[in-house]
Amino acid sequence: MTETRMDNAPAAVLWDMDGTLIDSEPLWLDVEVTMLGRYGIELTDEVRDNLIGAGLRSSAQVFKDLGVPLEIDAIIAEWTDGVIAGLNTTTPDWRPGALELLADLRAQGIPSALVTMSVRKIADAVIALLPAGSFVTVVAGDEVTHEKPHPEAYLRGAAAVGVSIADCLALEDSMPGVTAGHASGAIAIGIPNLLPLDTSPAHEVWASLADHSAHTLAARFTALRTIHPYNAGDTAGTGETA
Repeated sequence: MTETRMDNAPAAVLWDMDGTLIDSEPLWLDVEVTMLGRYGIELTDEVRDNLIGAGLRSSAQVFKDLGVPLEIDAIIAEWTDGVIAGLNTTTPDWRPGALELLADLRAQGIPSALVTMSVRKIADAVIALLPAGSFVTVVAGDEVTHEKPHPEAYLRGAAAVGVSIADCLALEDSMPGVTAGHASGAIAIGIPNLLPLDTSPAHEVWASLADHSAHTLAARFTALRTIHPYNAGDTAGTGETA
């Protein structure tokens, strides 16, 4: 039975997926290297790092610029099929503490929304691996006009839950994602995975989700919102409203 939501908790927690909820980066790396290798193109460390957390359309454009002779939609379709195949044939590698926190938030009556730049087909494949009801809504990369680091996806996530972005906390592992969460007006928490977030605009950086429960998350949200009051002007010029 779901408990009454605790006082001072965020109205919703908005989760990034790749690298925050599930460590799917090896699956993405495999399909990216395979595609580039077919055309004799090397995936450099610099390019790889710049792809982390980026939207799929912008990432596909990078591949076209590197010399991949495919259209953006074709590149994304091949990546999608490859990642889903990987999800279906390997054991999910959930990020430390992610499943436990997700379950605890639900038990405490705090809704979670998935806000990902992966396409809906991949998001649905990941959600199918989770207990039913883990997320109340999903915003996917092929459902937005502007990809992260633009705040649109997070603003859409809060709107889909039916709450103000000012009352939301966003969990992210990448620079584009943290930037999007912060720009939306949410309290943005960085949980580094492959790259550090020392220079990101995160309101706070956590070493791991394993260090946090729904209660500690609510306490940090309250403290950080007191230090960083919501300013509707933070989303000015984005073309979106909170």
